[in-house]
This record gives sequence, structure tokens and C-alpha cells, in this order.
Amino acid sequence: MKVVLATCDALPAGDGDDDALFDALAGDGVDVAWASWGADIDADLVVLRVTWDYTDRLDEFLAWCDRTPALANPVRVVRWNTDKSYLVELAAHGVAVVPTALVQPGDDPVFPDGEFVVKPTIGAGSRGVGRFSDHAEALAHLRSLGVPALVQPYQSNVDTHGETALVFFAGEYSHSFHKGPMLAGGLAESDTGLYVVEKLGGIEPTTAQVELARQVLDVAAELLALQRKDFLYARVDVVEGENGEPLLLELELTEPTLGFKHTGAEAAARLSTAIQAAASR
Repeated sequence: MKVVLATCDALPAGDGDDDALFDALAGDGVDVAWASWGADIDADLVVLRVTWDYTDRLDEFLAWCDRTPALANPVRVVRWNTDKSYLVELAAHGVAVVPTALVQPGDDPVFPDGEFVVKPTIGAGSRGVGRFSDHAEALAHLRSLGVPALVQPYQSNVDTHGETALVFFAGEYSHSFHKGPMLAGGLAESDTGLYVVEKLGGIEPTTAQVELARQVLDVAAELLALQRKDFLYARVDVVEGENGEPLLLELELTEPTLGFKHTGAEAAARLSTAIQAAASR
């Protein structure tokens, strides 16, 4: 069985978080290798992992996904998930989402009172994300982006509680990790050019967070005419709302960091098993 973990030219062997997955696959006897997206790849399964430069070449990336057989997650999932306006769609189907407004280039947005966040709808690694209270500064940032963007009230509990990332493999909960606040200074600043370095650590989620994450995946699967188990991997990022209730911040189905560095080796073993099952179909 041959499995390829897809990355980008700048990170030919990933960013280190997937080392445990690579070792787990190799230990299970899988012929596993890294390869940059864009090339024609012959494998039983191509698993999208660290393809983090795709936002600058989205059409090219999607065309590559279209012509790559046995892709995980599937290309229709990638097309839907690489545009964060899916948050508006999930909210319309009853998911508790951080209030989200979609703003097109040239629109005159109505900004929320207090602090709020502006982020491009297509982006990875928190690039282009900013926290504002001044409407003129926010509008200037929107204009500088020049692309569709989301506007969300800033959830102040993030400053003390951060975010909880819940990871699922083949539709089943695996583990969680904690993400510290990244917007204390206003704009998220990239240290690498590809992504913002995050402060991560292990955490146990609440029952309410796990229940929300499962609902998110069930609704997303229904919208895509799939089942939850059809998502080889998923990361559901939740924050605490003003009333303490969990709210969906983002659903990562394309190339998320899965937090293997912040959990036990059994997590990588679980994904290895899921990958082998998917590659055998």
C-alpha cells in the first residue's frame, strides 16, 4: 500500500507535527512518502496535509485536486471548505456559529459595536486576519485585502480561554488541543510567510464542545451529501461565547494541523488505521 502525504515546496517534509503520523504509517508497513502538491502522484491514497501555499494559487490547487485520484479529504469537500463562507451556510442550518457576516469587495460593511475580527474567506494559517475596534482602520484593511472577507464580533473570552481544537478521524472523536489567543496585537503576523506560529497545548474538551463538534460534522456531511465517517480527518475549532456556550469558529477539512505533538502516540495510530481503511476501498 502506498500513501502520499501532500505538502508544499516550502515544507518538503511537513512542519514537524505530522512526524508521528509518518512514523505510525511506516510502522504499520505502509509505503509512505511526502510530495509537494502540483505533481502527478501515483498512490493508493493522497492525504492533504501541509499544502499551505494554496491560497495564493487556489484555482491551480483545485485543478490539481480534481485530477488527483484517491484524494483525502475528497475534492468536493476541499472546494467547499477552502472558502470560509461555509460558516454562513452552517449557521443557516442551525449550527451555533460565531456571528458571521460576508463582505464582498466594494461593499460598505456594517461593523459590529466593540471589537471585531476581519478575515479573508480564502486563507490559511491566520494570514490576513485582524482584530479591530476602529471602523476606519477595519475598512482600510478590508480594502487592502481586496477579496471577499468575513466580519465577526470578537469573542473576548478567547483572551483568557483561547480556542479548543477538536480532532476527528473517520467521523470519530480522537483528541483535542488548546490554541492560545493570536490577535492581542491586532493583526496576526506570520513568522514564516505561510502561517502564524500558534501557542498550542493539550486540553480536555467539555461535553458541550464535543456535542457541538459532532453536530457541525453531521450538518457539513449532510450539505455535502456525505456521512460523517467520510471525512478522513476533521478539526473543529470552538470558542467560548459571551454566555459561556461553545461556538464554532472554524471547521478545518482541508489541511489542518492535527496536534499530534500535543497528544499521545495513539492518536497517530488511529489516523494510520483510518488512512489504511480509506486506501483499501
